[in-house]
Amino acid sequence: MGPSLDCLPPTQDNAPYSHPVSVTTAPGQLNPGGVCHATQEMPLLLPSAGDSPESYPCGDEHTPSPIAGRQPVEAGPLLQLKYSISAVAALQADGHTIAFLGDVRGQLHKVFLNGTQGQVYHSQQVGTPGSAISPDLLVDSSGSHLYVLTSQQVARVPVAACPQLPDCSSCLQAQDPLCGWCVLQGRCTRKSQCRRATQPNQWLWTYADGLCLHIESVLPAQHPRQEQGQVTLSIPRLPTLAMDEYFHCAFGNYDSLAHVEGPQVACVTPPQDQLPLNPPGTDHITLPLALMFEDVPVAATNFSFYDCSAVTALEAAAPCRACVGSLWRCHWCPQSSHCVYGEHCPEGERTIYSTQEADIQVRGPGACPRVEGLVGPLLVPVGWESRLALRVQNLQHFQGLPASYHCWLELPGQLQRLPASLEEVSGDSGLIHCQAQQFQPSMVQRELPVPIYVTRGEGQRLDNAHSLHVTLYDCAVGHPDCSHCQAANGSLGCLWCSHGQPACRYGPLCPPGAVETLCPTPRIETVEPLTGPPEGGLVLTIQGSNLGRDFADVQDAVSVAGRPCRPEPSLYRISTRIVCVTSPAPNRTMGPIQVAIKGRPPGISTQYFTYQDPVLLSLSPQRGPQAGGTQLTIHGQRLQTGGNISAFVGSQPCPIQEPVCPEAIVCHTMPQASPGDAVVRVVFGQAQRLLLASPFHYTANPQLVAAEPSVSFRGGGRLIRVRGTGLDVVQQPLLSVWLETSEGTAVKLQSQDRTPRSGCEAPAAAPQACTQLERGWLQCSSVCSINSSTLLLCRSPAVPDTASPRRVFFSLDNVHVDFASASGGQDFLYQPNPRLAPLHHEGGPTRPYRLKPGHILDVEGEGLNLAISKEEVRVHIGDGECLVKTLTLTHLYCEPPPRVPQPSNGSGTLLQFVVQMGNVHLALGPVQYEVEPVLSAFPVEAQVGLGVGAALLITAVLLLTLMYRHKSKQALRDYQKVLVQLENLEIGVGDQCRKEFTDLMTEMTDLSSDLEASGIPFVDYRTYAERVLFPGRSGGTLQPAVEGPGEEGRRAPMHQGLMQLSNLLNSKLFLLTLIHTLEGQPSFSQRDRCHVASLLSLALHSKLEYLTEIMRTLLSDLASHYVHKNPKLMLRRTETMAEKLLTNWVSICLYAFLREVAGEPMYMLLRAIQYQVDKGPVDAVTGKAKRTLNDSRLLREDVEFRALTLMVLASPGPGGPSRSNTALHIPTRVLDTDTITQVKEKVLDQIYKGTPFSQRPSAHTLDLEWRSGLAGHLTLSDEDVTSVTQNRWKRLNTLQHYKVPDGATVRLIPQLHNRGGIISQSLAPSCPSGENTPMLEDSEEGGVRLWHLVKAPEEPEAAKARRSSLRDRDRERARAKAIPEIYLTRLLSMKGTLQKFVDDAFQAILSVNRPVPIAVKYLFDFLDELAEKHSIEDPETLHIWKTNSLLLRFWVNTLKNPQLIFDVRVSDNVDAVLAVIAQTFMDSCTVSEHKVGRDSPVNKLLYAREIPRYKQMVERYYSDIRQSPPASYQEMNSALTELSGNYTSAPHCLQALQELYTHIHRYYDQIIGALEEDPVGQKMQLACRLQQIAALVENKVTEL
Repeated sequence: MGPSLDCLPPTQDNAPYSHPVSVTTAPGQLNPGGVCHATQEMPLLLPSAGDSPESYPCGDEHTPSPIAGRQPVEAGPLLQLKYSISAVAALQADGHTIAFLGDVRGQLHKVFLNGTQGQVYHSQQVGTPGSAISPDLLVDSSGSHLYVLTSQQVARVPVAACPQLPDCSSCLQAQDPLCGWCVLQGRCTRKSQCRRATQPNQWLWTYADGLCLHIESVLPAQHPRQEQGQVTLSIPRLPTLAMDEYFHCAFGNYDSLAHVEGPQVACVTPPQDQLPLNPPGTDHITLPLALMFEDVPVAATNFSFYDCSAVTALEAAAPCRACVGSLWRCHWCPQSSHCVYGEHCPEGERTIYSTQEADIQVRGPGACPRVEGLVGPLLVPVGWESRLALRVQNLQHFQGLPASYHCWLELPGQLQRLPASLEEVSGDSGLIHCQAQQFQPSMVQRELPVPIYVTRGEGQRLDNAHSLHVTLYDCAVGHPDCSHCQAANGSLGCLWCSHGQPACRYGPLCPPGAVETLCPTPRIETVEPLTGPPEGGLVLTIQGSNLGRDFADVQDAVSVAGRPCRPEPSLYRISTRIVCVTSPAPNRTMGPIQVAIKGRPPGISTQYFTYQDPVLLSLSPQRGPQAGGTQLTIHGQRLQTGGNISAFVGSQPCPIQEPVCPEAIVCHTMPQASPGDAVVRVVFGQAQRLLLASPFHYTANPQLVAAEPSVSFRGGGRLIRVRGTGLDVVQQPLLSVWLETSEGTAVKLQSQDRTPRSGCEAPAAAPQACTQLERGWLQCSSVCSINSSTLLLCRSPAVPDTASPRRVFFSLDNVHVDFASASGGQDFLYQPNPRLAPLHHEGGPTRPYRLKPGHILDVEGEGLNLAISKEEVRVHIGDGECLVKTLTLTHLYCEPPPRVPQPSNGSGTLLQFVVQMGNVHLALGPVQYEVEPVLSAFPVEAQVGLGVGAALLITAVLLLTLMYRHKSKQALRDYQKVLVQLENLEIGVGDQCRKEFTDLMTEMTDLSSDLEASGIPFVDYRTYAERVLFPGRSGGTLQPAVEGPGEEGRRAPMHQGLMQLSNLLNSKLFLLTLIHTLEGQPSFSQRDRCHVASLLSLALHSKLEYLTEIMRTLLSDLASHYVHKNPKLMLRRTETMAEKLLTNWVSICLYAFLREVAGEPMYMLLRAIQYQVDKGPVDAVTGKAKRTLNDSRLLREDVEFRALTLMVLASPGPGGPSRSNTALHIPTRVLDTDTITQVKEKVLDQIYKGTPFSQRPSAHTLDLEWRSGLAGHLTLSDEDVTSVTQNRWKRLNTLQHYKVPDGATVRLIPQLHNRGGIISQSLAPSCPSGENTPMLEDSEEGGVRLWHLVKAPEEPEAAKARRSSLRDRDRERARAKAIPEIYLTRLLSMKGTLQKFVDDAFQAILSVNRPVPIAVKYLFDFLDELAEKHSIEDPETLHIWKTNSLLLRFWVNTLKNPQLIFDVRVSDNVDAVLAVIAQTFMDSCTVSEHKVGRDSPVNKLLYAREIPRYKQMVERYYSDIRQSPPASYQEMNSALTELSGNYTSAPHCLQALQELYTHIHRYYDQIIGALEEDPVGQKMQLACRLQQIAALVENKVTEL
């Protein structure tokens, strides 16, 4: 039995209750009518005495103590449903009881409880099918909407959908008991919304009679448009109006007052000038007729107005019949030829009445005067005078009224009138005789039917009883010769006349003696074919004239080369064609064709026919795929024999490609069922020849197993390698693509033949690059080359930019394989052609680019690596090649030839720089090498003279310099020297950046290959969320509290209390009161606010829609607070719980965007920084590095170092130090200045390249062992007995210290014990942060100070004490800025090398090329709404809000702390570089102008030129988001619902609730007081529920 609905009367609600137990229905939930309103998690029965209270855990949240009853309350079911009920609610409205039932399948049922009956009148799906409806059904206070909850969404369902029902029929058919049709308002309403619902026939209800008002009848049904009249409508149950109210009738746009008498309504039709014109080609117009009350239609139908005068135009051949036979009451006046609507014709004129009239004898089409038909003749020869006669009837209407008659013939191009006379045969019938006439129309066919009709008087046309035609014929048409003429139908009287020019004429037109009874000699014009096999049986076609009158004339009259030829009767054409079959004859028999007809001399052809024997010799190729499509050439002799030649391979036909040549036949094989040999056969007519010596071999079809690459530019030309089997049997493999150029559907492409040859000697043309298909489609192809039986080399076809590729496939003769099938499911993709910017010219675009030898060329562009690799790109400078080193999306770096190449052909004397990417050729301008000037040989005498002259000149200059403004001249020289030095410095930095960037891009390319296998080490969502929500906690997680002894007893009440607290948080009033109360406490610190906000974010993570609504409310309150102060300060810091909730909300919503879009460029930036930092020495004590962006972390001394490559022994398993002999040798790049710990870190990075950092062992738990030979093992460490100590300074050991050579073999081994010392201290296993914190400068061991690369400066104690003074601080700051130029170049070089990765990361964050995250659009729209609400029109304020809420609050934090999203090690040096980049991002988000000066920090000077460009990116980002379509409420809720299920850790959520309760307990009295002061809170008993929670959590009993 299915679930049931039980409803109890109020008297049963007073059953006695005993000990506390949960029930499904609280006493307050039954309405006065006895209708239940309860949640249906179980049958609606109170527990019996034998049930335990724990069996019914319901009602705890609404009562201070659980309740239960002693006796069960029972009721009989009113309704049974198919699926179990999970939710129940009820409503009593308009005197009816409605129940709302939600089932476990997500269906909401609306039930009408009518007495003892229950009827489901509407069911609808809410949410995802199969998702149960939550018990929390709620009807709003107005009773108009029902709130339905599922596990994924909340839906607002109208209780009654009356306004959605547009008309009366749909309103009543919906069977909604709350809806009815309000007649005078013209809409579907609830009864309370219809003003006159209490009056009869005013509000129509389904469950009454269920009928809408309608017009039963209309009298009359139609009306003539020429006169006004009255129409009576019959409308039962018409409502009664007040005395001052009235109905009116609407005929279209014309209104007339209605007179109502009971159900009868009388209306006056509109006058003729108020009616619209009839539509063209019709005789009436139909208008809607509606009975109206004010502007509301009460009942409606259609009404037609007809026009009798327009009826006759519909049938011109029979006007009378059209008039009286129409649907209207129209009559015909025969004497005046008028169709009238009145009762009679004009006085004295007879009337033919309409068929609609009854009891009248003269009525209908049968009474019309009409022409019955032609008496004779039916065939009229052209050129001969003929007299026509026609029979007419019903002429009694014209008795005593003489009139003239005319015959009318509709000849081509003219209408001919002939006078006629009437011959009366009887009273009502007669004959019309047309005047004799000779017709001479221009005839193009043998017979011409000409319509004819009769008129009386002045254009009064008589009806034609049926279609009447006179047939004119011309003997000369279609009878070009004597045989045709004599073969014509004898009834036509055609004869062959030799008078004048011989022709076929009508007999009486030919003079006596000119008639020819015998035809001339047959004439043979063409014969084909002219050759045939000796066996005969060839079909021969003879064409000419006078080749017989019929087949009997030629049956035995044809011979070919003296041999009889049998004519085919079905193919014979009179006088013009004979088709016959040849007889056998000896080989090489030759002779003419002869046709001999009895009684006439034979006709002999001028062409000769030859019997010849065709011979087959060989064929090529001798094998092909069984799918067919092989172009087969059959070689032989005399193969052009006969006209009907067909070829076969085995039993399959081989369609021949024209033309057939004497020595070769080309055909294309058809599919064969199975591989094997097949004999080639050629049929010539009925003779066949076999080629038994060399049969054709069908092989298995070629198979494709791999095809790569799968992407190309639209220009095509990229090399595609296709691997498979049996590829060498394919004759012409093609790579083709179908493109759609206009609307249409794909058409199946048949096997395309090669382009036919123009002749036997001409070779077959290559297939066209693009061919037009049907419906606007295009096919572009390229021919592949066969490298071997397993390899094809194809070039991607070029496709037009305006076409859209739809299918890419290989055509292997008849085998068509889609690219996706050949490549393992990878579709072929076309990318837009790359764009490269011309080389930057000095002095203008016409000057050549000046290239210095040894420099790397950097070419900028767009989309460069979308469809090509760097190995495929060819760059030419003249005839030399510029070797491509790196290819990225926007840059191409190539190394030019070291020597000056020669100009390429046709380029003149300049070297042209050309980039070739497949078929795409891009010329970027001329290039000129800069060559050092060579000193020419100079005579010694001249050199001496020049030297003396120079010496004198220098002496004079020196004297003048000393005398005039010595100091200024000296300053000028110094300035020029500085300029030269700066120019050299810039050139050096630029060259260094290019070389460093090339090496870095090579490393990043290798990294990208590794990432394809291992992936980016993202942290999972749970770890990410806990690190973001609780950044200060160790490990970043919430750990469930450990239970102590004796706590098991209070675990269940505490768990129940925390669950009730979770439910109580769902009350918006409680949550807002809690937040405001906590924030109002003076002792509630900022740290407490952030902590509670994160606890709430975690506790409400499964209800993100609700959390979003709370955040919106708090932000609105925050905006109202700041508007009265300074709105620009809002969201500047995280001082309130609203701001921390916003931070958490943005972090949660953007996790997917981080992984899918921004994560990769940010990870590449992190790895690029790590790689660059590791390439230079890093001081392990001070933490300073040679390669950095942070001037405070810059190593300002020159340290000599050398790069080494160590071979690390590692196991072939998933990682770890090696202990086996089968270890792998992994090369690792280190520096000889690295400490042993630094070497171990780099070795671990290389061994565990694809492993997350948290899964790696710590470097401090391993030792580094150097192996030399078989037995030489040495364990290296930072400090040991070999460490060098001088003057209380101990230097850490490095590879240089141990003299480890390049290529040395090392391995990592586990530490047997922890040695003392700062460097060797192992990190705690529970802290996988990866921070390699450098040692402090003052680290000492027994008075010995450690140093690595440079010694920290020593200061006396007194100096240290004075450092805090303001003057010393300024001096220290000035000293820090005084960086020598050589060290500043290190910052510039690092910045230039990383620029591309910084740009990519910023572009990923600030780009809208991909869809913007819906959360960002939703947040920005909300901020726009806040600004509009508070009348904030300053764009700078809105810019600051958006920047503070997203870019500074989330993205800066993510840039500075990549460990939030990645499982990586972030060293202090990498962190310092990220801090500079994050500061640059912050400067880019500010509105104020970015100004720098000589006192600005070096970190800001580095990116001074880029920050304006980044500012434009931010402005464009905000502008594009503002212009994008708004984020809908449904889309945002759907996204939040999906995010809500990401974090499902129940223990951690319980711990969050427990920690949240500690804050509630801390301010318990203040919170209870705030809840009790709120009137709504009192009504909802929020304070009481919190007290109950406190009792459960603190294990106290609540006293009631």
